[in-house]
Amino acid sequence: MIEITRKVFVRLLAIAALGMMMGGGAHAAGKTSRTAIHKVAVHVNQNDKAIMNMALNNVQNLINHYKKAGEKVVVEVVAYGPGLHMYRADTSPVKDRIAAMSLRNKNVKFSACGNTHRKMSKAAGKQVALVSEARKVPSGVVRLVELQEHGYAYVRP
Repeated sequence: MIEITRKVFVRLLAIAALGMMMGGGAHAAGKTSRTAIHKVAVHVNQNDKAIMNMALNNVQNLINHYKKAGEKVVVEVVAYGPGLHMYRADTSPVKDRIAAMSLRNKNVKFSACGNTHRKMSKAAGKQVALVSEARKVPSGVVRLVELQEHGYAYVRP
């Protein structure tokens, strides 16, 4: 009878040790996630001031949340199609917000679709100026795919 109890005791110790190791692993995983960098791609393809402001609100909310949690976040806002008006120097209803956000947050990028820019410039009969914070990428939709392939979460307001 004592022999059976001893076997049960050894098994319980083994289970307890395994549980502690798994619990420690979970704690370590939690700690790793705290040091991880969150990556988010925000998609804007509508010429709508409310949508553009919502996208920028989403970006600011992400920054505030992760800053409060002591974590880092990298955000890239990708605009194409009618959404490129977000970055047009002559038509952007949010260019002041973009400028301010860019100054405060080095981890926020603004990407403009080169295909859309080229088409808008052709339609205008001149080179359409973009806000200085926007950088052109060859294709907005391709950029979104690339970001997702690199682990970025996708958000579309």
